[in-house]
This record gives sequence, structure tokens and C-alpha cells, in this order.
Amino acid sequence: MMTKLIGKDDPRYFSRTSDLSYDEHNYKIVCKDKSFVVESWDEVQEYWWNNMHIQTPTIEVLDKPKSNKGFK
Repeated sequence: MMTKLIGKDDPRYFSRTSDLSYDEHNYKIVCKDKSFVVESWDEVQEYWWNNMHIQTPTIEVLDKPKSNKGFK
């Protein structure tokens, strides 16, 4: 017996929206009862797939803080 996959019109469906590197940002995962920031797209995907059956989080893309380090 094969498992039926969810369709693209299902709110739990997730797809990548860009081929550019997602690691240029931090990501805020916003849930009903909490929110937190992660530093990589891999962490976002891991949280999404492990928790989307409980609740569907919203993901906010944040600019990484600029470093003041460099040549003077």
C-alpha cells in the first residue's frame, strides 16, 4: 500500500521558493505559543518537518547582523 502525498494546495505543503543560498539569513520561527531565531535553513526545515503535524509555523526571513570586523 502506498502512502498518499499531500497536494500543493494543502497548507502543510512546503516548497523552496528560491535557488539562491538561504544561509545568508537568519530565520524566525513563529508558532502559536512561542517564537525563536535559528541561523540556518537546515534548522528551519528540520523544525518544520518535525512539528508541522502539531502546528504550522510561520517563517520570517531576517537579515544577518552585519559584522563590524574587517580592515581599517
